[in-house]
Amino acid sequence: MIIVFGGTTEGRKAVEVLEAAGKPFYYSTFSNEQEVELVHGIRLTGGMEVLEMIACCREHDIRLIVDAAHPFAEELHRNLLYLAKHISAPIIRYDRIYPPHDERIVWCKDYADAITQMETWGVKRLLALTGVNTIGALKPFWEKHECWCRILNRRYSHLLARKSQFPEDHLVYYEDDETSNLISRLHPDAIITKESGMSGGFCEKVAIAQQAGVKVFVVERPEYPPHTPIPQNVRIEYVNGPHGLRRTVEHLLPDFYPLKSGLTTGTCATAAAVAALRRLQTGESPSEVLVRLPNGETLPVAVGSSDGFSFCIKDAGDDPDVTNGIEVRATVQPASHFEIRGGEGVGRFTLPGFDYPPGEPAINRGPRQMLRDNIPGDYLITISVKGGAEIARRTFNPRLGIEGGISIIGVSGIVQPYSEEAFLESIRKCMEVAKASGSERVVIGSGAKSENALRSRYPDLPPQAFVQYGNFVGETLHMASDLGIPAVTLGVMLGKAVKLAAGQMDTHSRRGTFDRDFLQQLLTEAGCDIDISSITLVRELWELLSEEQARSFATIVLTHCADYCKPLLPAGQLTILLVDDEGGIWE
Repeated sequence: MIIVFGGTTEGRKAVEVLEAAGKPFYYSTFSNEQEVELVHGIRLTGGMEVLEMIACCREHDIRLIVDAAHPFAEELHRNLLYLAKHISAPIIRYDRIYPPHDERIVWCKDYADAITQMETWGVKRLLALTGVNTIGALKPFWEKHECWCRILNRRYSHLLARKSQFPEDHLVYYEDDETSNLISRLHPDAIITKESGMSGGFCEKVAIAQQAGVKVFVVERPEYPPHTPIPQNVRIEYVNGPHGLRRTVEHLLPDFYPLKSGLTTGTCATAAAVAALRRLQTGESPSEVLVRLPNGETLPVAVGSSDGFSFCIKDAGDDPDVTNGIEVRATVQPASHFEIRGGEGVGRFTLPGFDYPPGEPAINRGPRQMLRDNIPGDYLITISVKGGAEIARRTFNPRLGIEGGISIIGVSGIVQPYSEEAFLESIRKCMEVAKASGSERVVIGSGAKSENALRSRYPDLPPQAFVQYGNFVGETLHMASDLGIPAVTLGVMLGKAVKLAAGQMDTHSRRGTFDRDFLQQLLTEAGCDIDISSITLVRELWELLSEEQARSFATIVLTHCADYCKPLLPAGQLTILLVDDEGGIWE
């Protein structure tokens, strides 16, 4: 069993990561004020002393601790070290992502140092954005100078402020004023805030103050672990994002997830390039490098080196992927500008419709940006794949117009393992929760983009009413029928819609690429006389159709979709909406 100590943005993200396993875990917070959706997780609320923690964890057979608490929660961090020692469980510290130190900011070691520095700078009017728990620490300053403190407008915070004898007419509240409004209204000389990281709104607060010409004082985050020797039998793993958390849990508790995640070819190419750069700069041949993923988190990746290049062996996890185990290689050379080339085994685009024009190496936009983010400076990076040309013959690349090798792909940098059984069970659970919410309608979409568009269409529905079906349209509609859900809205994007219109209830790409002849048939029915011989992806149609043609085409596609989908919900009302790439809705 796993226990997460949260109450933070990181705690909420940890819940999302662990919920994907479909197994129970515990989520502990000091209060019950944080709203978090738990399906498999079990909520624990109330502050626990360390002996209570030990008793609780022994009672529930806790084998792994996730410390997702606030970076300034030093006492809790120390207690968790003590807890880990006594129950012999490892700790995963889920930390935040922090921006580099800005030289325009006055950095302070603690609140005493901050007071000294603010006095030195001659601050007379201060806006404190450090929270109610720091009012006492700042008392020597606000007793002498005018100071406003922003707190949560709740009883507990008011009691703490009153206990410190802070003037109530100088309390301001999160829900009343944004930082920019407070600065405009109060005209402070300076603000003071904590180094709370990207998820704590740190960058936004600093940028607003600097734009207004207000001096910024920042209390640096404490060390982790907080001035405490790590007990010999305690193991700590550090992560700063959801992908790192999942992969670390997979490593420490192999039985928790039914399937393991993997790395994209884009991540492997980036890791190999980082290793090659290290070798060029220092002569070292590392066995592991840190790679920054598109979401900003860093992930350790195993690498190696050989004569003239560095490499990364792709680990696809438990996803059925023909590229699993391939050797992705990279060389890095100084150059007059930053450039990425494709070497042996990396295909080339031969048709339009991709991120880059024909003739360019088949390295998609996401991996190129990862390489740019991880390789600072002007270098020529060449990516190659051992045996890539042979492997490509077992993929859809030849049909898509990618020749000579595989494509280097990946949006998130991580391969999410695919298990039909586990995914369908997850959908069923979500549909059950949606029905239990009492919502008059359940809205199903393929993923985040379609869901965002659908949420704007149904702003009054609760979050539980929105369910993602992935590729399992037919199965999800069957579930809605079995559960007796009276009204369902199905949101679908064009590529999947064309497959649905042909009667394909599972729209996964492994079932086949789009049928060009059938697409032409739909266009003919809609009276759209356009040439589609050059397109490789169905979504390219949005750029070829006029608004009038698009509306006619959408009507025909939705009519065909309804012919196959409505019989699956015989006793319910089904609305089908087509979502375009810009989030527009067609019906």
